Amino acid sequence: MNTKTDSNFERRRLLLALVFPLLFVILFWIIKLMEVSLEISLASYGMRPRDLSQWFGVITMPFLHSGFKHLMANTSSFLILGTILFYFYNKYSLQILGWSWLLTGLLTWILGRENSVHIGASGLVYAFAGFIFFSGVLSKNIRLMAISLIVVFMYGSMIWGVFPQNTNISWEGHLAGFITGIVLAFLYHPKDKKPDDEEYEYDECRNCTGNDEIEIFYEYKEKEDNKDSANQK
Repeated sequence: MNTKTDSNFERRRLLLALVFPLLFVILFWIIKLMEVSLEISLASYGMRPRDLSQWFGVITMPFLHSGFKHLMANTSSFLILGTILFYFYNKYSLQILGWSWLLTGLLTWILGRENSVHIGASGLVYAFAGFIFFSGVLSKNIRLMAISLIVVFMYGSMIWGVFPQNTNISWEGHLAGFITGIVLAFLYHPKDKKPDDEEYEYDECRNCTGNDEIEIFYEYKEKEDNKDSANQK
């Protein structure tokens, strides 16, 4: 096994997994800094439950935050859980992100209190946490189940956020995100692979040499597919 090649491959995977969560977080901060510098508030453009005139709140809600404390809390959780999502579930990560965004917003629009405005990315954070935990359990994959336990250890206390304890917190958004994550876990957990299949494919790539490990990996898989086709003929 080439240790240097192995570490380079892991580093690339981690950096790629960080791209989308980091882009979102950068946008969160740009918007908040713009509000502060211009002395304005965009909170009124958030989610207004059952208000058809403000349908765009489904899209804008995650990007708006009440203050820096709110933003800081969502920044760390979004980065960590988002990176876990894109690292371990990279095949479906964009679909999960998109559906989490849309469904969390729609459920908040349905469940939210009258005459309230919901802002913040915490709904997406809850969707990621719910998906990662339940998907790991349902997959029966030892590695993914271990990640589920880590998420429980780090964010288990978040479960109290789905209950109406504080009227100043969008518990409806948290609940909507958590429900969305559970639903997506049932739809997207890796049920078509045996627990060790992914490790087997990755180990083959670890034994490759050169700078283009990912290209070599796909080349190897293509050869295997061609071989299977030839055997079938």
